[in-house]
Amino acid sequence: MKIHIPAAFAAFALALPAAAQDAEPEAAPSPNQIVESASDEEWLTIPAEDMVIMTLAPDAEREPREVVIQLMPAPFSQGWVENIRTFARAGWYDNISVNRVQDNYVVQWGDPNYDNPEAEGEPKVLPEGLKVMEEGDYSLQMTAPLDIRKILAGAGENSNNGMLDRIGHALLSDPYAEANLFVEGWPFGADLKGARSWPVHCYGMIGVGRGYSPDTGSGAELYTVIGHAPRHLDRNIALVGRIISGMEHLSSLPRGTGALGFYSEEEFDKRTPILTVRVASDLPEMERPLFEYLSTESETFAKYADARANRRDPFFITPSGGADICNIPVPVRVTPNG
Repeated sequence: MKIHIPAAFAAFALALPAAAQDAEPEAAPSPNQIVESASDEEWLTIPAEDMVIMTLAPDAEREPREVVIQLMPAPFSQGWVENIRTFARAGWYDNISVNRVQDNYVVQWGDPNYDNPEAEGEPKVLPEGLKVMEEGDYSLQMTAPLDIRKILAGAGENSNNGMLDRIGHALLSDPYAEANLFVEGWPFGADLKGARSWPVHCYGMIGVGRGYSPDTGSGAELYTVIGHAPRHLDRNIALVGRIISGMEHLSSLPRGTGALGFYSEEEFDKRTPILTVRVASDLPEMERPLFEYLSTESETFAKYADARANRRDPFFITPSGGADICNIPVPVRVTPNG
């Protein structure tokens, strides 16, 4: 799979032979250095309504543990996203726990008495007003077929409800999608013939636990990816967000020895309590986290993505010539002076 960068960069990159693309200065900047050079205008604020703060019980050294989740923006996965806000605002997530940690796969949390193999108590009563989604909501149907040539050329005038205007750059097909692309700071796969697009299971993405089809999950159980991207889950489970801060508090948790990494009855003490979950916009202004992401439509992101696909900084010997979309994480930072 080969990466392509947008607009003026796209035609240039495609036209160069491989040898010419490899001929870079010895002191070529690293991806991090490229990100550090981005102008303030290329960083976009994450709205407080789109962030959820999950507070875990302190660790063994009594150090606090906080995880910040960015929710998926419209129009993708909005039924589940609204449910997550409903759960948080009802206090339903308070005093639940991490119930499953499967190595190189996922960390999952929810009510330990809700649909878990070792559950013994009564599950929490779900809040009223939850939305029920269908399997077709795992992806988004667009109004007109996408044209891969227009995507690679960045042809905004042929946009599909603005979709192409917002694409930072596209990657050619992999085993899981006919095309991969970034839209408003998020990684997506696309079926160009069927004109559908969907978020993909990269490291740190947040998904909705569910039972067998036709169940699509409500948001009562959530998980995050802590290993190699399980792209086979794309379009089979709803993705609703990603962790933008505090990932280390989840990825380092003890692994469960039960089926699928669930904690067994004997491992009840390994469960990490989740004290509270709050929508950031519901907090006093001074307590709200302030984060921003690098626009995937920016010139700096195009350079950064190309550098991730072709490492030319001094440590590297041979540029790889391509990158999996999950190997191009969208940079997120704390808002300066925030």
